[in-house]
Amino acid sequence: MGRIIREQFIPMNINEAWDFFSRPENLKKITPPYMGFDITSEVPESGMYAGMIITYKVKPLLNIPLNWMTEITHVRPPYFFVDNQKKGPFAIWHHQHHFREVPDGVVMKDIVYFAAPLGILGLPVEKLVIRKRVEGIFKYRREVLEKMFNQ
Repeated sequence: MGRIIREQFIPMNINEAWDFFSRPENLKKITPPYMGFDITSEVPESGMYAGMIITYKVKPLLNIPLNWMTEITHVRPPYFFVDNQKKGPFAIWHHQHHFREVPDGVVMKDIVYFAAPLGILGLPVEKLVIRKRVEGIFKYRREVLEKMFNQ
């Protein structure tokens, strides 16, 4: 199983960070366009809650569209939430989003555990392709957030 941990300083207060990152519709803004990321389920205006199901269309490899379903399993505003893949391109996708107040802003920490499908047969793909793709997504996210929030 792969694991990626990323931290990023964002110059906003913790409530503003929570308001932005806990809204699924903002995910498209910080996801690389080549992923073809689109939310296909309704997103309630009331905000995120444990048990919330979100469905997407994504194109993670070779521009092939796939359905992805995640469940928000843990929510503790404004400090963290967790999403887990229920159905989709990974055998495992577990993404923790943590927010910690620091002087002049917030440190956002992402912890992602992922595994390729097909068990042991998927390991070479995980190591050669999927890890690089996931790292690329977070690199793109860092760059976009720096531009969005003028860091």
